[in-house]
Amino acid sequence: MPNKISLNNDFPSIKESDKLYNRAQGLIPSFTQTLAKGPGQWVKGIAPKYLIRGKGSHVWDVDGNEYIDYMMGVGPISLGYCYPKVDEAIKKQLEDGITFSMMHPLEVEVAELIRDIIPNAEEVRYSKTGADATSAAVRLARAYTGKNKILCCGYHGWHDWYIAVTARNLGIPEAVRAISFTFNYNDIDSVIKSIDDDVAAVILEPVVFAEPKDNFLQNLSQLCRERGIVLVFDEMWTGFRMALGGAQEYFGIKPDLATYSKAVANGMPISILTGRREIMDLANEDIFFYTTFGGEALSLAAAKATIEELADKNVTKFLDNQGKKLKDGYNEIAQKLGMGYTKAIGYNWRSMATFDEKGGDPLIQKSLMQQEMIKRGILWQGFHNMSYSHSDIDVDYTLQALEQSLAVLKNAVDNNKLKETLKGEPVQPVFRKVDNFNMKPMKK
Repeated sequence: MPNKISLNNDFPSIKESDKLYNRAQGLIPSFTQTLAKGPGQWVKGIAPKYLIRGKGSHVWDVDGNEYIDYMMGVGPISLGYCYPKVDEAIKKQLEDGITFSMMHPLEVEVAELIRDIIPNAEEVRYSKTGADATSAAVRLARAYTGKNKILCCGYHGWHDWYIAVTARNLGIPEAVRAISFTFNYNDIDSVIKSIDDDVAAVILEPVVFAEPKDNFLQNLSQLCRERGIVLVFDEMWTGFRMALGGAQEYFGIKPDLATYSKAVANGMPISILTGRREIMDLANEDIFFYTTFGGEALSLAAAKATIEELADKNVTKFLDNQGKKLKDGYNEIAQKLGMGYTKAIGYNWRSMATFDEKGGDPLIQKSLMQQEMIKRGILWQGFHNMSYSHSDIDVDYTLQALEQSLAVLKNAVDNNKLKETLKGEPVQPVFRKVDNFNMKPMKK
């Protein structure tokens, strides 16, 4: 019988998941379309590989096992799976059509909503994925400044200008690699030392997990203004979660351009570029940024319904409150157990469990925690990505599961049996890092 949510489960049967995985072998490169969803980020032999259904904060795998989900589609599910108001908006629009031969009124209606929420949104454009929007921002910055180089910090998608700074840059021309650079978060000196007269844009995630220190974001904004550099906030995670108006609203800083995707449409594929009129106007005739599906109406209907619900229900406050219970609860349990090698960091709406070498191999520690949480019916990669559907019951249960799982980890560490306690293959290193992400040499 498939597992339900229970502290007394055995490890789930994943036979159907494994059958699909075997069918994908040699057919789908790396098995997955999204790296964070792929088998390398889950304990092989223990974790399910394919999900088939979701409702609220719960999901079911292809073997019928039920879990509380704290990945939430790697971010897009801000309200919950199959959220009625959003699904009704999609179904209603589906009756009239999906994609048309001319523009659709929703393009205007959603843009007006965004203009009223996002501080820098003098003009608005849509696309489908986050990488589309960040690449459009980079192109606009280059067109506006007449410069070429890009300084980035965080994760910004799969396109050439960004992947050039990573270890997976095969296929990127050397000429592109030569004009993409990174800098350290919270290190304004690393930005100053990297700037020369050919820097067009500084693009960064305003926060990932670390909080800005010593007025880092304000100083960065001022530096960009002084040097004639376009400042771009990549708000894929912070947008509509940190505050309704994102990090811009939260920190009181208006970047020249900003990009959004994940939380804005509760799972439907849409990305958004916002910015100052004098820069965005270059998209009229000077740069080319168009796509067949940019005005696809189902995603726009979902975005409209999602934004309205986020505002009406004060969802950002809810995410903060529920996430605080998990973040603080994790740390209280770890402290009570004397586990100085693990703690939860980040903002309440999206915290992350960290592990250091005092407890042994951090990846083995994370893998063992994931293994034990999955046994207890929780999909867990170390993150707590909160949604409006994470109920008090979910949170209370999760804290119980964390307490049991952390006790298993502590026992394994204390008895030097980390590897022996892990029943599957450990997770692989994450491609994305919080800072020091494949630093390029700074200018001499």
